[in-house]
Amino acid sequence: MSSVAVIDYGMGNLHSIAKALQHAAPEVDVQIVADPDVILQADRVVFPGVGAIRDCMQALNQSGLSAVIRKVAKTKPLLGICLGMQALLTDSEENGSTQGLGIISGHVVHFSEPLTDHHGNHLKVPHMGWNQVRQMPHPLWRNIPQDSRFYFVHSYYAIPDDRSVVAATTEYPEAFSCALAQDNIFAVQFHPEKSQAVGLQLLNNFLHWDGQV
Repeated sequence: MSSVAVIDYGMGNLHSIAKALQHAAPEVDVQIVADPDVILQADRVVFPGVGAIRDCMQALNQSGLSAVIRKVAKTKPLLGICLGMQALLTDSEENGSTQGLGIISGHVVHFSEPLTDHHGNHLKVPHMGWNQVRQMPHPLWRNIPQDSRFYFVHSYYAIPDDRSVVAATTEYPEAFSCALAQDNIFAVQFHPEKSQAVGLQLLNNFLHWDGQV
């Protein structure tokens, strides 16, 4: 039986993600875990997160899980979700400026305010709710129609230094990177566990992905 470790560092809706993973692929052993050895032994790893990146990075650094995630990023399929995606980058504007894990070169920035759509209507920050996702070719989009809608809740978004790692974009109101893919890493700004059928399909694709593009 293949296994997936959901990293527990004290932040994130872990049980919701674990339940969605189990539903997406009942044959996979899903574990919520903080033990570095168990994480490194798993076939695949999910790095979730909600909240402030400063608290996230503090928890990762104090627990030693920063080093574990960097090792996972070189060895096996890794899925970053929401704050877990943002923490993979070099740094974030949030909390004045916070250093990330530096696994994907780039920066996390706040939506410009005041934010308006193309008709001059005010757009709220955080960006919250369903929005269309424009995919670039990648195995994790298998059986997911182009422009499918996923569920978002965020005030910051990622700008990678290398545009070739952008795996999908969403408009709010301009296009921003909502999925990044680098080697065996796939990271999404939206919440697949809250995105109904297409979210479960993405999780199923991840749980059967060998890390190759």
